[in-house]
Amino acid sequence: MIFRGLFGGRKDDDAEPAIPVVRNVTIGRSVRLDPLAWRRLGSDAVFEMDTDTLAIVAQGSIDLGADGWVHRFYTEDDLMLQMVSPDEAGQQAEDFTLFRPFSSAYPPDGRARREWADRLRAPSFTQDDLPIYRRFWFGDTDARQDPVSFWESVYDDRSGRNARRIYQTCMLFARDLPGEGRELLLAIEMEPQGGDLTHEIMVGIPLDIGEFEA
Repeated sequence: MIFRGLFGGRKDDDAEPAIPVVRNVTIGRSVRLDPLAWRRLGSDAVFEMDTDTLAIVAQGSIDLGADGWVHRFYTEDDLMLQMVSPDEAGQQAEDFTLFRPFSSAYPPDGRARREWADRLRAPSFTQDDLPIYRRFWFGDTDARQDPVSFWESVYDDRSGRNARRIYQTCMLFARDLPGEGRELLLAIEMEPQGGDLTHEIMVGIPLDIGEFEA
């Protein structure tokens, strides 16, 4: 599912690091999470975790131009810790989210791709096995909104060699939970360079800086 199979290759922990260490997180390190970050959401939450430790095996980098950089850290199970920063090195990272895969599908034809594209543009995201999530990026007005597209470079060793390139078109949705909780949904059309296009759904939660450490 999602990024699995893209991270093959030899690890070389002794090589000169060429990818940034962000908030002390990088390939080969473990991230400890505060379980209260998701347990406090209660029984209404779709997001759930059965571990409070992330063993990072791959790292992604996305250049958003004037909007800064996205740094992503992956486990073998495709859990994703994401940090957004105005700088490439991630020294000013200030936006943190944790996502886990929910579903992955290969669109059978062009019609399925068009229908998915329409869902990404809609003010809300609906699916039979999910609650309703409202568009988080750009606000949730009734107007349709184009999703965001970018290339992500994914590395499986700290030397920065052999980057996997993945083209993604996505939209972020969210829903409020009882209390002050919020749950996120990231809907993605994903196409690895040289690979097959898939439609992905990830569910996640925002994290405070005190809710994780490496």
